[in-house]
Amino acid sequence: MILDQTFELLKTKYKDEIKDIFISDVRVGVFLTAIKLSNGSFGVASTNVDSHSNCYKKKRDFDDFSPAKIKGQYVLNLFNNSSEFKIINTLKVAVLNAMSSLLISNSNYKIIENADPIDLIDLTPQKTITIVGAFQSYIKKIAATKNNLYVLELDENALNEEQKKYYVPADEFSKVLPISDVVIITGLTLVNNTLDNLLKSILPHTKVIITGPSSSIIPDVLFRYNVKIVGSTRIKDPDLLFTVVSEAGTGFHLFKYCAEKFSIINE
Repeated sequence: MILDQTFELLKTKYKDEIKDIFISDVRVGVFLTAIKLSNGSFGVASTNVDSHSNCYKKKRDFDDFSPAKIKGQYVLNLFNNSSEFKIINTLKVAVLNAMSSLLISNSNYKIIENADPIDLIDLTPQKTITIVGAFQSYIKKIAATKNNLYVLELDENALNEEQKKYYVPADEFSKVLPISDVVIITGLTLVNNTLDNLLKSILPHTKVIITGPSSSIIPDVLFRYNVKIVGSTRIKDPDLLFTVVSEAGTGFHLFKYCAEKFSIINE
C-alpha cells in the first residue's frame, strides 16, 4: 500500500527525526481530522470512521488509539497498529501529512507556491478528464471547456442535477480511467485505501494528479506510481485549524481560514 510504503520510507530515510515523535493533540471532526505532533508540526486528513463500530460489544475498540488514549502515543506505534477500524487510517494520514510538512519545506522538490493543480493543466486541446471525487470547483471549471468529463463518485447526489450527466459510479473506475488523458484524484483515497487500485487502472501516458487536504505526504512513493502533480496543503494558522475542524469544517473552510495550497511537481 502507498501509505505503508511512504511510512517505511520515512522510517528508513528519516529514522532519527521521527523515532521520538508523538501525538501531542488531536481533533476528530465530522469531515476533517487534525493532528499536532510533538515536533510542532500539524497535519490534516479527511475523517473516515466506522458507522456501526459501537453497535456490538465485541466491536467496541479500547486499544491504544481509542478515545482518551491517542494523545501521547508515538507515531511509530501508530504505524505498527494493524486495527481494521477506519479511524486508524485517518490518524495515519494526518500524522504522515504532519511529518511531511517539515520535510517538504526543507527538500529539493519542485514546488509551485499558491498553486492549485487544476491551474497547471492545459485545458485547451480537447481531452478526456476523469475526476475521482466530487470536487465542485474542478467540475465547474472543466465543464466550461470542450473536454470530455467523467466524475467517479460513490454518491450521485454529491453532484447537482446539471452535473449528473458526468456521473460514473465509483465501482466502474476500470471503464473510464484507462481512456482518460488526465485523472484528478482526491486525497481521501489515501484514507479509504482505494488509491492503489485506482492507479493500477491508469495507463502510463495519463497525467495523474492527487490533491486535497489528505494528500500532503512526501511525494516520493506517489511519484514512483507515475503521479505527476501532488496538490498539497500548508497550515498557516494551527490554532484556527483545530477550531475549524471541531466546528464541522470542510476543505473549503480550511483554505479560506487557515491553510494555503501549493503543488509539488514530478520532474
